[in-house]
Parts: sequence; structure tokens; C-alpha cells
Amino acid sequence: MITVGMNYEVREGKSEPFEKKFAQVMTLMAAMSGHLETRLYRDVFRPNAYLIVSEWESRPSFDAFIASEAFTKTTDWGKEHILTGRPKHQIFGE
Repeated sequence: MITVGMNYEVREGKSEPFEKKFAQVMTLMAAMSGHLETRLYRDVFRPNAYLIVSEWESRPSFDAFIASEAFTKTTDWGKEHILTGRPKHQIFGE
């Protein structure tokens, strides 16, 4: 099993669209082979900062998710409209 921490900084006023898109991505992830659980956390001191913690059976399962067309479309949308910069991802348990 691996755990992936994904840190996102959202533009001012864009928290609601980010959270709505995350809910859509959760539906996609739930249907993916190897996905175990994902949670979204919001920083209480920096309300535009989010952490997504995602658990997967294996690294290849997670890699299949991030290689999917739906993930690519979502990240492109986020880069253009929602995020202040590049997200930071860290993988644990490899």
C-alpha cells in the first residue's frame, strides 16, 4: 500500500469550485482499481491551502490514475483557473 499526500494552494475566491471538482474526482477515484481511500483537508490557518491524502494498493494503481485522461483534464483546468502554482505531491510507503 502507498499513501500519497497532495498539497494544493487555491486562488482567492476559488475554494468552492476546487471543492466541487474534488468531489467529481472522488467519484472517478472510487471506481479505479487499487484505490482504497481519499480525504480532503483544509488548513485552518491558511484557508486557501488544501491537502489531499490518498491511499492506493500499489504505486502502479496510483500511476494509472494520474495517467488517466480525466485526471489530465482536471489538472489542466486547475492550472488555468484555480491553483496559484504547481501542486506538491509526496508518496509514502514505496
